[in-house]
Amino acid sequence: MTQTSPSQELQEEVSRCKEAIAPKLTQIQKNIQTLGQKNSKGQSAQVLAVTKTVGLAEMLALYQLGIHNFGENRVEIFLDKVQAFKNFGLPVTWHYIGRIQSRQVKKIIDHIDVLHSLDRLSLAKEIQKRASHPINCFLEVNVSGEDSKAGFEAEELEEVFPLLGQYDKIRIVGLMTMAPISAKEDDLHQIFGRLRQLRDKWSAQNLPNGPINQLSMGMSRDYPIALEEGSTIIRVGTYLYQDLN
Repeated sequence: MTQTSPSQELQEEVSRCKEAIAPKLTQIQKNIQTLGQKNSKGQSAQVLAVTKTVGLAEMLALYQLGIHNFGENRVEIFLDKVQAFKNFGLPVTWHYIGRIQSRQVKKIIDHIDVLHSLDRLSLAKEIQKRASHPINCFLEVNVSGEDSKAGFEAEELEEVFPLLGQYDKIRIVGLMTMAPISAKEDDLHQIFGRLRQLRDKWSAQNLPNGPINQLSMGMSRDYPIALEEGSTIIRVGTYLYQDLN
């Protein structure tokens, strides 16, 4: 495939974005160093840049600043961005962070490096049917118990993990949760701490479709607390882009 280079206009926009985003990344990395103390698995937390609301300029700026993990949640836009980075010849780790309808799996699954929203057994069955290779997945857990949140209840995992073991295209790398927007600090510690406890429990089982050693939790509004509770991947978007306009 013939590689292309960003246009001069795009490169100028990338430079402007880098100037605005760089201080934010510096602050996040400082927080990772100072707050990430409870991760018993010996991993330093990674920054997953949620890029679902931004374009190529912001993404190329992030890439040049050392962030190669991008999170998307809209199928067609995701596929367009995958193709653009292929055209640029830039290797990216693509994380899909939104709910996937079963009918969409065939279209996108082999473009996903990490899926953060494995939230039901019917989705696992469809991935098993459509994927050409094992997919790294986070099992979404509804720790807060909100009716509006997707994911498995914590109590369901006893039944879910044995059932997932029959699918060789599903590799569970960890657990994911989303805290309520209205959650107070104490509630956030409880929610994220509970997910860490569940991760530790299931990681110790040495399940064949593991390793179940990561935690995807924390977004722009609450990632510092998630780091305190052992998050290994923080999903940050709004904070990165708030000074770009």
